[in-house]
Amino acid sequence: MVEPWTALGVFLLKDLVFKDILLELGKGALEDYVKDFFKDCIKGGIESAKPRVLKKALGEALQQFLNIVQDELEFECNLSGAQIRDGYTIPIEKFIKHQEVKPLLGQAFAKDCRTIEGKQLERIWQQHCPQAMPMEFDWHGVAKEYVKEVKRIIKQSPELRGVLELELQESIEKHTKEIAGISPDFNLKAYQEGLQERYANLNLDSLDTSVYDYREKLKVWQVFVAQNVRECQEFLPQVYEIPKEHQRRLRESNDLESEVDLEAWERYKQVYYDKPVRPILDVINEIWQYDSYRYLVILGDPGSGKSIFLQYLALNWARSPLDNVIELPIPLLIELRTYSRDRNSGDCQDLLEFFHKGNVICRLNQHQLQERLKTGKVLVMFDGLDEVFEPTQREKVITDIHRFTNEYPKVRVIVTSRIIGYKPQRLKDAEFRHFLLQDLESEQVQDFIYRWHKLTFTDEADKERKQERLQRAIDTSKAIGELAGNPLLLTMMAILNRNQELPRDRPELYNQASRVLLHQWDVERKLLEDPRVDVVTIDYKDKQAMLRQIAYFMQAADKGLAGNLIRGDDLEKILIGYLKNIEVSNPRTVARLLIERKDSGQ
Repeated sequence: MVEPWTALGVFLLKDLVFKDILLELGKGALEDYVKDFFKDCIKGGIESAKPRVLKKALGEALQQFLNIVQDELEFECNLSGAQIRDGYTIPIEKFIKHQEVKPLLGQAFAKDCRTIEGKQLERIWQQHCPQAMPMEFDWHGVAKEYVKEVKRIIKQSPELRGVLELELQESIEKHTKEIAGISPDFNLKAYQEGLQERYANLNLDSLDTSVYDYREKLKVWQVFVAQNVRECQEFLPQVYEIPKEHQRRLRESNDLESEVDLEAWERYKQVYYDKPVRPILDVINEIWQYDSYRYLVILGDPGSGKSIFLQYLALNWARSPLDNVIELPIPLLIELRTYSRDRNSGDCQDLLEFFHKGNVICRLNQHQLQERLKTGKVLVMFDGLDEVFEPTQREKVITDIHRFTNEYPKVRVIVTSRIIGYKPQRLKDAEFRHFLLQDLESEQVQDFIYRWHKLTFTDEADKERKQERLQRAIDTSKAIGELAGNPLLLTMMAILNRNQELPRDRPELYNQASRVLLHQWDVERKLLEDPRVDVVTIDYKDKQAMLRQIAYFMQAADKGLAGNLIRGDDLEKILIGYLKNIEVSNPRTVARLLIERKDSGQ
C-alpha cells in the first residue's frame, strides 16, 4: 500500500518525527492548501500550472520545514524524539494549517525571496499554539534554513522553474504598467476569492480551541443565524440604565452626549419599546427599496454578532456565480481600525484611496470603483467604529464617513459599533437610521445548536447526546438561558459542552468561559515588542488574578449595570498594584500596554 503523501511523488524522510502530520494532510484534498500556500508568489500561474508540480513542491517544502523544526528541537533544545513527538505534533499540525502560515511559507518560492520573516512565524506560534517553544529555539535560523531548502527544491525541478519564470515575467509586465500610470485591475473574481480567504472560516482565534480545531471545519454561512433588531433612533436601554455618576464620567471622557431630562427619557423609552422587533435581513432589504432608508447604524453589545453579520453579507456576494455578481451591488467591507491606522500612517488619504492602496484584501481600481459608487451599485460596510479608540480619531473617521455619503449619495452604507461610547448625533444628522441587535430568541438558539453539532461531530450518538445536553442546560437554567442569547457566549457554551457538562449557575459559567478566553490572551507578545519594558512572564494564573481583582472592584462599587463599567484610571491602578506585588519592573508602562492590547481585541 502506497502512503498518501508518497503517492504525490514525495518520499518521506526515514527519521521524520512529524511524519504523521504529512500523512494526515495527504489524505485530504490539497487543492485549497496549494492555493493558499502559493497565492503570494504564483498569483497568475496557479490556474495554469500542472497540479502535480505544485503539489510535489508543496510536499517537499513542508517536509523540509518540519525536518528543520525537528532538528532545532533535537539538537539546539536537547529534546528527545519522544518529547518532540508527544509535545509538539498537535501544535505543529495546527501551525502549518494556519491561514497566515501557509502563504508565509509559500513566499520562499518567490523569485526574489532571500528570507522569510522568522519573527512573523514566532508571533503566530506564540499567539495560536499553547505549547511554548524552548528558549533556545531559533525561529530566524529555521526560516533561513527553510529558504535554502526551497531554493534547492526549485533548482531540482525544471517544471517548477518554468512556472516561476512565467510568474516573474507577468510580474514585470504588471510593474511596467503601474509605472506607466495603469492602476490595479477591477478583478471581481479575485475580490470574491479575497473575501472568502479572509472571512469564510469562522473566526475563533480569541477562543481556546486546542481540544478540537474548529477553524477549518466551520464556515460563516453554515453557522450564522440572522438576528432581530429594534429601531433605536433616540433611546438605547444600555446607556440610559447606567447610573447618573457613570453617565457623568462618560460625558467627561467625551464618550456620551449631553444629558437628557427625565421627561424626554421616558418619552424616548416608550417610543423605543413601541417599535416592532424585526428580522435584520428585512431591514437590509429596505435600504435597496427606499432611498430614504439607505444608511444604517447597527449597534450591539460585545459578542452580539455585529461583525459576523457584515461578513455574512459580503460572503453571500462572494459565493455567487461570477455571471450574477457583475449585476449585483459590490460589498466593500472596511474594518475601521485598519482604515484609521492606514490613514494616520499616510498609506491612504480617504476611503476611496484606502481600497486602491490600503491594507485591504484585494485592491480595486480607484477609477472604476468610483464609477460604481456614483451609480450606487455598492454596499459599503464600516465595521467597528468603537474600535477606533482615540476620540479625536473616531471623530475624524465619522467625518470621513459623512463626507463619503455626501460625495456618493446613491451608495448604501452600514456602520457597526458597540453601544457604550457611541455618540449617535452626527450620524443621525447624516440621515442614518439606528437599530439595536436583540438577543437570540429560543428558536434561534436551538437552530444554532443544531447546526453546530451537525457540523462538528461525526459520531451520531455522541452528537445527539451533546446537543441534548447543551439544550437542556439552557432550558433548565434561567441564568444560562439568558446568557445564551449572546452569540459569542453561546459559541463558548458549545465549545465547553464538547468535553464537560455546563455549570448551572452564572458565576461558574463565567469562570469556565474566562478560561476559554484567557488561554488565548497573549499578553507577553505585546510586552516583548515594546523596548521600554524588560522581559515579563504573565501566566494564566496572573491573568485570572488580575481579572478577579477588576471584577471585585466593579461589583463592589455599584449595583446593576454599573458593574459592567470601570474608569480607565481605576483599571490602571488595579493592574499597577498587582504588577508591583509580583515585582514587575516599570509596572505603569506594562499596565498601559496590557490595557491597550486587550482593548484591541488581542
